[in-house]
Amino acid sequence: MTNEFSLHINAWNDGELIPARFALGKPGEPMEMSENISPELTWSGAPAGTKSFAVLVSDPDVPSAADDVNVDDRDVPADLPRVDFFHWVLVDLPADVMSIAEGAASSGITPGGKSIGESLGGLTGANDYTGWFAGDADMEGTYGSYDGPCPPWNDSIVHRYNFDVFALDVESLGLDQSAMTGAVVREAMEGHVLATDRHVGLYALNKSVLAAL
Repeated sequence: MTNEFSLHINAWNDGELIPARFALGKPGEPMEMSENISPELTWSGAPAGTKSFAVLVSDPDVPSAADDVNVDDRDVPADLPRVDFFHWVLVDLPADVMSIAEGAASSGITPGGKSIGESLGGLTGANDYTGWFAGDADMEGTYGSYDGPCPPWNDSIVHRYNFDVFALDVESLGLDQSAMTGAVVREAMEGHVLATDRHVGLYALNKSVLAAL
């Protein structure tokens, strides 16, 4: 889709490494928890007829099977099929909102999660850490808003993080916040997207993968 609609993230150049402070995990022995700060997003050039915006942040490189994830003395194979993991699901932002300040959606790690529902003038759903931390007595809960990258520390590939903003022709997608996942939002937006733009960041915890970048 060609248009003048443009998303800007000043914290890193499109297609380059995400600074660790915007991640949930950072390289360590084998990893450490990081600052988990949400980056500043700004966008411009919304087309005529824009009535709301949506933001999705997703990692399309998550292993489809967890057998080898974060297991000593083995790597997650590069040829393993990959699936999407959503880090931020935000919809129904008013048409006059053109930016989200750094730290507005997350300013640290919150064991037990963050609330879903009204957020930043719009509506936030659950990100996929909700399922990932299920059964973890220290961390389980519903994770709303933004939580940053934390790919497997033994993964053989670098992960791509797609920060997408959408200009929509409806003021609200009319979604139930309790069931508003990234996949649900993608389906609900079909036929309503006037423009979209993407800013990509790369991230890895595997030191050998980082050394090769």
